[in-house]
Amino acid sequence: MAVKKELEELKQESLAMELIKDYKKQNKRLFIVILVILTMWFVSIGIFIYYINTTGYEVITETADTEGEGNACVGDKCNNGVITNGKGN
Repeated sequence: MAVKKELEELKQESLAMELIKDYKKQNKRLFIVILVILTMWFVSIGIFIYYINTTGYEVITETADTEGEGNACVGDKCNNGVITNGKGN
């Protein structure tokens, strides 16, 4: 009887140890997945910041002068006061 009882306890310990080992493997896999996801996230943020900082833009400022009856002239394009469909020629 004592031998059977010890054998049952050994089987239960074996099952518990097996579950603990599986749990450790699962946690290790989860840790690796989290590290990979965080690394990809930081790399994508870095690429985005690099892209934002390297793309240039140009600011164009034009001044408008008025002549005679208050028609606005930008550069040499005064249209002589004629506006067609809300747009100048």
